[in-house]
Amino acid sequence: MAEKKKVEQITSMDVDFAQWYTDVVRKAELTDYTSVKGCMVIKPYGYAIWELIQRQLDDRFKEAGVENVYLPMFIPESLLQKEKDHVEGFAPEVAWVTKGGLSELPEKICVRPTSETLFCDFYSKEVESYRDLPKVYNQWCSVVRWEKETRPFLRSREFLWQEGHTVHATAEDAEARTVQMLNIYADFCEEVLAMPVIKGRKTEKEKFAGAEATYTIEALMHDGKGLQSGTSHNFGDGFAKAFGIQYQDKDNKLQYVHQTSWGVSTRLIGGIIMVHGDDNGLVLPPKVAPVQVMLVPIQQAKEGVLDKTNELLAELKKDFRVKADTTDKSPGYKFAEQEMRGIPLRVEIGPRDIAAGQAVICRRDNGEKETVAFTELSKRIAELLDDIQKSLYEKAKAHRDANTRVAKNWDEFTDIINNKQGFIKAMWCGDQDCEIDIKEETGATTRCMPFEQENLGDVCVHCGKPAKKMVYFGRAY
Repeated sequence: MAEKKKVEQITSMDVDFAQWYTDVVRKAELTDYTSVKGCMVIKPYGYAIWELIQRQLDDRFKEAGVENVYLPMFIPESLLQKEKDHVEGFAPEVAWVTKGGLSELPEKICVRPTSETLFCDFYSKEVESYRDLPKVYNQWCSVVRWEKETRPFLRSREFLWQEGHTVHATAEDAEARTVQMLNIYADFCEEVLAMPVIKGRKTEKEKFAGAEATYTIEALMHDGKGLQSGTSHNFGDGFAKAFGIQYQDKDNKLQYVHQTSWGVSTRLIGGIIMVHGDDNGLVLPPKVAPVQVMLVPIQQAKEGVLDKTNELLAELKKDFRVKADTTDKSPGYKFAEQEMRGIPLRVEIGPRDIAAGQAVICRRDNGEKETVAFTELSKRIAELLDDIQKSLYEKAKAHRDANTRVAKNWDEFTDIINNKQGFIKAMWCGDQDCEIDIKEETGATTRCMPFEQENLGDVCVHCGKPAKKMVYFGRAY
């Protein structure tokens, strides 16, 4: 019984979802706490997931013409103050540095909460002519936001992300890039993370500080809460005017550039956990699983078992991320440990299997087992990994669809938000005061105005005024 304790200590997600999440993050060894409150250590297994996200997303960026750069982590106060709306939006979260060594700084500097102002300062020197445009840059870095409430991956005072910042000659070019990057995020979440998303526009109240428009992808977690999983912002020429970013056009006239910004963060790992995980721990989509296949020798002390395990390991390493657990732990403990870590496939190899020229494969997502000949093992593993990837997406989509409901009046809305879970589709008048009232009365926020609009009625679900948009509402992280 002692060997099963590690898994048995996970709180059931149906009992306490928040505690279940914390248990999985800690016991799967993704993160740990630090002496700095609100900051996390990302342990090797957690960082390996981030590396796979980073690598595959970066490949997609480069295919879209994006180049990587790196800018400083410090922003002088005078630079930050140049864009009023932006400053007001981030003021409560900014961490300030006032001393360098033993000396007081002549001007305090902030640790970047985001890098719009740094990029604007850079572009004001970099761009002179229409021939310099567009500039499509991205940086992989960390940012600091002094959050009051923190949770590993979902909200921490320092987190890892990428932030793209681009400048364009025309409003049309900027809008096209804004939408293009949102589509890249959506495709990545669905194809790599097996996480279905809703694409849409944020309301004026919920948009990024300083943006003309913010577009978002919204995912639904297992507990029915939404997660903003990526955003793409069209800045228009507001930042350009504040920072004097101009170019000389073909007619030798000075024009202001149009800008975009877009980003995703380690919050995606939290999304993976809450979309796919279960009461035994992580369930990782194969495309972001640091270990896709774990070989487990059974009765490994017997002659030939470890030799065959190592032979298969060498063969399978050519095509998969694979390891062998040859520790002296019992098979039962190894199975529980690998379930906790979400490894998509387990391959068991014992004396009887070797004699029969076969191995037993077990799937993490549904627990199904099958016997496969050694000669067919590589082919079958590839097929199963593809099937797991697709099955996880289909399961998550089915869950989202089953927990997306329509409310045509306020009684239906409050009944859904208080007694059920998930997204609510409803018509909205577009009035910000109405939006605020909905949040204050129910805790639900506007997640997005989806690109794919539906006419669910003529009046606002809350105030009864003429409706302007169909909106996804929900409680969210």
